[in-house]
Amino acid sequence: MRIRSAVARDADRIWAILEPVIRAGETYALDRAMPRDAALATWFAPDKQTFVAEAEGLVLGTYYLRANQAGGGAHVSNCGYMTAADATGRGVARAMCADSLERARAAGFTAM
Repeated sequence: MRIRSAVARDADRIWAILEPVIRAGETYALDRAMPRDAALATWFAPDKQTFVAEAEGLVLGTYYLRANQAGGGAHVSNCGYMTAADATGRGVARAMCADSLERARAAGFTAM
């Protein structure tokens, strides 16, 4: 499994991961009717670094990394993770979490 920065060509697969999670409304406080473009704009917002986990050319999961808050909270990182339904049980979430901790430390965050 490889984790890399997300790029525009990943949008369709990222949307395929985001849509069922958003529609279910169980884990993210997002509008269940959020359209594709708004969801992708949220996931790729300028204050976030967005990544994908892939294997054999398939995007299996995605996450973002950002500062939790501005000012006094900027030393704390925040992440959002989603794994494709067909990739559960394959260690994708664990790999993304480990990767995010390394990237947060490298970016200078002191709390995660």
